[in-house]
Amino acid sequence: MDMYFAVLNFALAGVIGIVGILTLRKVSIPHEVVFASLPLLFALHQLTEGFVWLGVDGVIGSRALEMAETLFIYYAQGVLPFLVPLAIWLIEKNSFKRQLVGILVILGFGLMVYTLYGLATLPSSVRVVNDTLNYSNPWTANYYDALIYVLTTCGSLMLSSSISIQLFGFFNLIGLIIIALLRPYGFTSVWCLYAATISGLLYFYFVERRIKFLQDLKKERAELSDEILAKQEALSGALLEKKDELSAHLETELDALSKRKLFTKKA
Repeated sequence: MDMYFAVLNFALAGVIGIVGILTLRKVSIPHEVVFASLPLLFALHQLTEGFVWLGVDGVIGSRALEMAETLFIYYAQGVLPFLVPLAIWLIEKNSFKRQLVGILVILGFGLMVYTLYGLATLPSSVRVVNDTLNYSNPWTANYYDALIYVLTTCGSLMLSSSISIQLFGFFNLIGLIIIALLRPYGFTSVWCLYAATISGLLYFYFVERRIKFLQDLKKERAELSDEILAKQEALSGALLEKKDELSAHLETELDALSKRKLFTKKA
């Protein structure tokens, strides 16, 4: 059974990895790199858990299991609460929302430092409970860390101006609540698996951005056309006005010339 879950993790990592590469190819500015890297990082994370399953099944040695377990738990519990809000902060254009996400970035950085210190200080362990990997460490086994974790990750996603990112955050929050109620012992493993599965939603941020770009381009083109048309009309009006002035001036000159000729003949 453990081998089945290992294969599942490896297969999922491959699928999400393809989505991650496609997402990275959509990057157009440096600020989008961190955000676009998230699906690929989720894929690598699931790849790591595949090796954890192999380790608990005895297919690979204890040293390899320890390395895979450390990588998984360090990224899941330590890095993500800082990486997610940072990625959103870098791409957010709304100044007010960016300030709010910036606060979560600072909070997430503090949680990351605190968590990584604890994980490095106290040993972690992993075991199978009801066909679910249970990662445990005394340092992170409290509700305060969990609350800040959810706030920095799901909170920053739901604060985004992008609908696709908001949906990703909302679905993560719903999944998180369900997992916490049904399988609290497998929270880290199952939630990361779930988040990785739906991370394809992040690809649609770039689709959404492309649509908005085309809409803005169409709007700018329409505004430019209206401006050119207004200038043409203004120029035509000015030319007609100038023409009328010249015609009136010419008629005045002709009348004056006719009067001078008539006066000369009489003289």
